[in-house]
Amino acid sequence: MRHDNPKAVALRARLNVHQPALAMAAHNPLSAKLAAAAGFDAIWGSGFELSASYAVPDANILSMDTHLEMMRAIGEVQDAPVIADLDTGFGNAVNVSYIVPRYAAAGVAAVVMEDKTFPKDSSLRPGGRQELVPAGEFQGKIAAAKNASGNAIPGPLVVARTEALIAGLGEAEALRRGAAYVEAGADAVLIHSKQKTPDEILSFCRAWPGQAPLVLVPTSYPQLSFADVAALGKVGLIICGNHAIRAAAAAMQNVFRRIIAEGGIAGVEADIASVADVFALQGDDRMRALEKAYLR
Repeated sequence: MRHDNPKAVALRARLNVHQPALAMAAHNPLSAKLAAAAGFDAIWGSGFELSASYAVPDANILSMDTHLEMMRAIGEVQDAPVIADLDTGFGNAVNVSYIVPRYAAAGVAAVVMEDKTFPKDSSLRPGGRQELVPAGEFQGKIAAAKNASGNAIPGPLVVARTEALIAGLGEAEALRRGAAYVEAGADAVLIHSKQKTPDEILSFCRAWPGQAPLVLVPTSYPQLSFADVAALGKVGLIICGNHAIRAAAAAMQNVFRRIIAEGGIAGVEADIASVADVFALQGDDRMRALEKAYLR
C-alpha cells in the first residue's frame, strides 16, 4: 500500500504558477512557528539561517545531523510544510541516497539541492567560490534523491537548484541545466541570481519552457513583487530566504544597544515581546492542561 507524505502532497498542490506559494526562512522552531502563524504557506529550512544562528559561515561547516534535527524540530511545532535546504546534498549521489530517507522520516515535504561543488560557498558572498559540478553528475544526485524512498513510500519533492547565473555561466547554460534536471526527475527548478535588479531572473523566467515550476529567492532583487512574479506564469514558489535571521539580528542589536545606552531595561519594555507572549509560543497552555490531566 502506498502512503504519501501528506505535507509533500499539500506542497505539490500549492505550487500554482498563477498564484505562487510563499515560504519564509526559519532557523529554529520558534521562528518557524511565527512564520506559520503569519500565514506563510511553507517553511524554508535555510542552511544560511541555521549557519548564522551558530555564528559560522554558510559553507557546509555544520553537520547533516545538526540540520536534520532542526528540520525535525521545526516540523513538530507547526503545520506548514518544511522545505529542507540540503545545500549540495552533503556529498555525492551515494550520500544523497542515504540522507533523503532520513529527511523523509523527519517529515519534510521537499528537499532542495544545488549543483555546486562540496564544500559550497554562499551564493551571495562577494568573491565567493562558485564552482559547479557537471550537469550529468547532478542529474545522478537528483535521481538518487527521487528514488531513495523506494516505490512503497514516495519521498519529499525534489527541487533542483542551479547556480549557473550565480557562477556567471549565462542564461543559456542555466536553461540547459534546468531542463536536464527536470529530465532527471526534479519536481521544480530553483533559479538563483545575485544581480541587484530582477532583469536577469525575468529574462530566464520568460525563456523557461515550463517543463516544471520555477522557484525564486528574490533576496538580491527585493523590488520584484509577488504579483510581478505571479504574472510570469512560470513560478510556483517564492522563498523569502533569510529574513527571519536578519530581522532577529537587527532587533537584538537594537535592543542590546539601547539597554547599554539607557543604563537599564525599562525603556525597551514596550518594544519587545512580553513574557506572556513567549509563554504562549512555548505552548504553556498545553503544559498546564497536561498537568491538570495527569499530575497526581
